[in-house]
Amino acid sequence: MRFTLLRETEEYNSIVTKFNEAMTGKYTEIVRIERIQNETWYMQYLTHHLEFKSRLGMDTEQRLYHGSTKEAADDIVKSWFNRSFAGVNGTVYGVGVYFSSNAAYSHGYARPNENGERNMFVARVLVGKTTPGSSSMKTPPTGSDSTTDGKHIFVTYHDVQAYAEYLITYK
Repeated sequence: MRFTLLRETEEYNSIVTKFNEAMTGKYTEIVRIERIQNETWYMQYLTHHLEFKSRLGMDTEQRLYHGSTKEAADDIVKSWFNRSFAGVNGTVYGVGVYFSSNAAYSHGYARPNENGERNMFVARVLVGKTTPGSSSMKTPPTGSDSTTDGKHIFVTYHDVQAYAEYLITYK
């Protein structure tokens, strides 16, 4: 389910503030921000989150960005970040789902629709133990949970390793 956030709420403004850290000057308006609520998906993510915390002895959840087309965004809302589509935009750091802490980087994958609108998710991602990625990786090495460029890109390999929390539609 999608719920459009009201512009005057703290929730809306906190997302915009963080988004603007990297995106100022790269867009003209935020059309809407939707909170994504999928109880089944969230419960599976939460179970995975608790397992990560127990296994690693710390919380490795990060809020990261994922840019997409409108069609892909609609699919993600319905059926998660699906690794079946991995490789559509490249596999430099592994064959998985790509996220970035830098919204401006993810902006490059948020292709505009016919109305000039772009879509970017704010996702809760369990990065776990990371290792440098390479294009040949279909899974992270034993003992690792995700791959990375060592800076801002993280690649996940399990569908329940990320939860799409918000969808930002902007021009």
